[in-house]
Amino acid sequence: MYDIIVIGGGPAGLTAAIYARRAGKSVLIFEKDGFGGQMTHSPKIENYPGYNEISGLELSDKMFEHALALGAEIEIDEVVSVSGGDVKKVRTASNEFEARAVIIAAGVKHRTLGVPGEEEFIGNGISFCAVCDGAFYADKHVAVIGGGNSAMQEAIMLSERCRHVTVLQDMPYLTGEKTLADIINEKNNIDVMYNCRVISFNGDDNFKGVTVSVDGADRFIDCDGCFIAIGLIPNNDAVSGIVDLNKYGYIVSDETCTTKESGIYAAGDCRTKNIRQITTATADGATAALAACRYIDGR
Repeated sequence: MYDIIVIGGGPAGLTAAIYARRAGKSVLIFEKDGFGGQMTHSPKIENYPGYNEISGLELSDKMFEHALALGAEIEIDEVVSVSGGDVKKVRTASNEFEARAVIIAAGVKHRTLGVPGEEEFIGNGISFCAVCDGAFYADKHVAVIGGGNSAMQEAIMLSERCRHVTVLQDMPYLTGEKTLADIINEKNNIDVMYNCRVISFNGDDNFKGVTVSVDGADRFIDCDGCFIAIGLIPNNDAVSGIVDLNKYGYIVSDETCTTKESGIYAAGDCRTKNIRQITTATADGATAALAACRYIDGR
């Protein structure tokens, strides 16, 4: 029996573990892949307080070591289901664990295209976040893949720093809000290629550009970087039966990270929120941990 089980080893989950351990609670963290979550894909982070510059891997290692040093326990395993009640049961494919409270910090994964070169250049020419990585492409040419609100917002933000932005949209029109489309069309340094399907990402040791098919004709887009903005997938399948999810699959929770199920909390990118950054994930982790501690102490 643990006081708190944390599902997910990204910044939200690791912060939750740190706060819970400092409050004297026993903590078990489940992580199915690698600790750090999405930030491990960023070769350089320049907007996390306390560090002018740090790699995502290094920041992840520091958070992980901090949680471990405080006594958090670790299980490298995938959670398949969670049940509520006075004693929460967290099940993996091979075992079952019990806790007084559960914090879900399972994160999200970016939708990807599944084309040649994509996996190779993620973090080395391919990015998913203009806020995180846009500064690295100042005065350079970048491509943005997608035509919805997220892609247009990324393109507009990048246009303030980059020499030129090329939006690659696989439909004959932009699918996001008209207001954003109007801004895109008014920008002198943004152009949109319609009916454009990405075939591959190209380069040797360094990223060189994107091969696309436009109306059936192949062509190469020479650019310094590429931002994929075709949506996010929250990793909430295992908890869909115990908490409410919105129509996009995110956990419905309030500002205290509380879900509809007593003693179960959601933190980080997997929950409903407007801003998904490392700082907001760590804030959620602290909030959820303190709420879980109050819940346990109250019982």
